[in-house]
Amino acid sequence: MLGLAAGAITGGGRAAAPAVIDPEVRPLFVEGYAGQVSYAPGDELTLHVSTSAANFEVEIARVGAKRDIVWTARAVAGREQPVPENASSHGCQWAASVAFKIPVEWRTGYYQVTLRAADRGGKFTQRGRRTAEGGGYFVLRAARPGQGAKILLQLATNTYNAYNNWGGSSLYAFHGRGGNQGHRVSIERPTAGQFDRWEQPFVEWAERQGVALEYAANSDLESRPELLTAYRLVLSVGHDEYWSALMRDHLEQYIGKGGNVAFFSGNTCCWQVRSEADGKALTCWKQNFQQDPVYGARGSQATLTSLWSHYLVARPENTLTGVGFLWGGYHRSHGQFMDGSGAFTVHRPEHWLYAGTGLKKDDVFGGKDTIVGYECDGCELTWKDGLPMPTGRDGTPDTFTVLGTAPARWHPDDSEWYERWENGRSGHAVMGVYTRGGTVFTCGSTDWSHGLRGGDKAVEQITRNILERLGR
Repeated sequence: MLGLAAGAITGGGRAAAPAVIDPEVRPLFVEGYAGQVSYAPGDELTLHVSTSAANFEVEIARVGAKRDIVWTARAVAGREQPVPENASSHGCQWAASVAFKIPVEWRTGYYQVTLRAADRGGKFTQRGRRTAEGGGYFVLRAARPGQGAKILLQLATNTYNAYNNWGGSSLYAFHGRGGNQGHRVSIERPTAGQFDRWEQPFVEWAERQGVALEYAANSDLESRPELLTAYRLVLSVGHDEYWSALMRDHLEQYIGKGGNVAFFSGNTCCWQVRSEADGKALTCWKQNFQQDPVYGARGSQATLTSLWSHYLVARPENTLTGVGFLWGGYHRSHGQFMDGSGAFTVHRPEHWLYAGTGLKKDDVFGGKDTIVGYECDGCELTWKDGLPMPTGRDGTPDTFTVLGTAPARWHPDDSEWYERWENGRSGHAVMGVYTRGGTVFTCGSTDWSHGLRGGDKAVEQITRNILERLGR
């Protein structure tokens, strides 16, 4: 038998030739971003796109109870734009590929931008139709704030940006290039956002119920505080984690003057951020707060970009929301209470919030859809006559009434950096209400809207009670 190497002979007895790679075939891609997070009708919308295709298509749709396509464009001239090394922190700085004035008839809401490209592959090899898709989003405010609705939903757009690792880094190490954590993130880069995870189920339910909402971005609370005066109720839904001092100042002033707020969210106002580059970027040093340029500077600790509840900042989120992450943590997430029920236990069922639910003391609700899940906020509790009450030592207002609880706990990887952490401590997701000028509700969980998506009758009725009582 001849000593031939395996694979040297192919069908027909000829030696296999090396694969021929067509040098003209390039990967097909299209991606981009809107020039601003928040617009109003009449503003110029810009889309900044980079693609390897000769041309691309654009589709813009308002996302609510239905997806309403409002604008399309075909055969937009494409070009590949360079990606700076510091794109994650300082943006792509791409030129605008599309620009037009937003029509006045476009409704306030969350708008999804979809970019599509296609080609026929290589000239000589790798032929065949190829497609690519990218996109982004923007938020459209009302043309006349408060005229169409008295409820404002401010979307957690700072959190969308914080988790976006396009370009190599976000404010997290777990998905950063080389496992590195960034401390500055730019909005001027492609992102998918997180609207579909939490806020979209809430919006879909509200629109099906005929509840009128108007919309804004997190940054609008900072740069456009006059918006708040047009509304009776401001909403936070889902994962509203990153707040600047001005955002918080303006909302607390609104509450003090009688405005109402409902936090259908968890992990809310956990980290303080500072806006930079005229609102185009956020800075947050988090557990590396000693590297923040304001650390140790006289009179600047209040703006330290770490936990709002950090003793150097000394402004726990409890004083705004009634609850905070230091006394909450995870439920059925991050290895904590993975066998938990995902439900709230009822306290004080005679409260107006429970009207029409039929719930009784110690009943549970929301477990089917795990409304207590992922990240949760709570407060230090003491128990009297079988009922939980806030101690107030953590900043929770004295008027706060605890209406529901579920167990929650931090993961050690999150807490052990904080030198004032009590190792092994367990807390709760806490749902409750307080009044200080206006009335503030908090559900203490990111996943409340999952109960609306699942059609949980108790979750729906409680939500309806809040919107009707506080939104009038």
